Amino acid sequence: MSFKNFMPEVWNASIDRGLAKNCVFVEDTYRRFEGRVRKQGDSVRFLQVARPTIRKLEYDARNGDIEAPEQLQNATLTMPIKQIRYFSYEVGDIDKQQAVKGFLPAVNEETSEGLAEEVDSYISDLAKTKEAVKFAATAQLVTKSSILDAVDEALSMLRKNNVSRNTQVILTGSVDFVKLLKQAYRELDTDNSSLIKHGRVGMYNGIIIKESNNVATEGGVEYIQLKTRRAIGFAKPLTVSEPFRPEKRFADAVKGFILFDAKILRPKEMMVLNVKYK
Repeated sequence: MSFKNFMPEVWNASIDRGLAKNCVFVEDTYRRFEGRVRKQGDSVRFLQVARPTIRKLEYDARNGDIEAPEQLQNATLTMPIKQIRYFSYEVGDIDKQQAVKGFLPAVNEETSEGLAEEVDSYISDLAKTKEAVKFAATAQLVTKSSILDAVDEALSMLRKNNVSRNTQVILTGSVDFVKLLKQAYRELDTDNSSLIKHGRVGMYNGIIIKESNNVATEGGVEYIQLKTRRAIGFAKPLTVSEPFRPEKRFADAVKGFILFDAKILRPKEMMVLNVKYK
């Protein structure tokens, strides 16, 4: 046999499309960045733009001089790209397998889902880091009667950090958290809504509610992210796949990897609800 019909570009594109479909946390990250990444250890520079001071000009002084322009304290935050996840598996005869209807889509789907879980879990676990602002010093018990108050208070804390009402806020909860939220707020269930994609299940108090199995947990505590799409930066510059012939096997195989990383860029725009249940 030969590898002449194997097209890694097609496989890579399919894996990337699958990643986009399956990643819940990735969708709500900041991905506009400076820098070109080609290998592990390269860095991405996220540009952080300062807000200019808004001053008042008295009407009677409209023809007078204004103050000198201020120097905006813009900055960049550097994020090294260190995370690699790879796959390697036998497929028998690649040429024959590609001729089997549905084989490639099935393999790509399974590969994408596996990679998506790894990437989403990594972003979700940022909620456990010291950079992530926690809703409370210790885990809070949430029940049907208290969960809405907890979400409202966390949102209020974002507002106090100058997250405006015009900025989209997303809450990504576990199956248990969303179930409890639905019990407390019946209107959350929007099965016929166009919102149902990328884990979205509805809206509450202007917050887009999403569900994921990859919410960070530790010692019975869940770490629910309530944030804007600028809070976490994410970069996945590289997806590679290629066929090979294992030296000691009479079979073809495929291996590949993705290169990525994520970092909290704006801690004031993310509030982590550290919660537990009965």
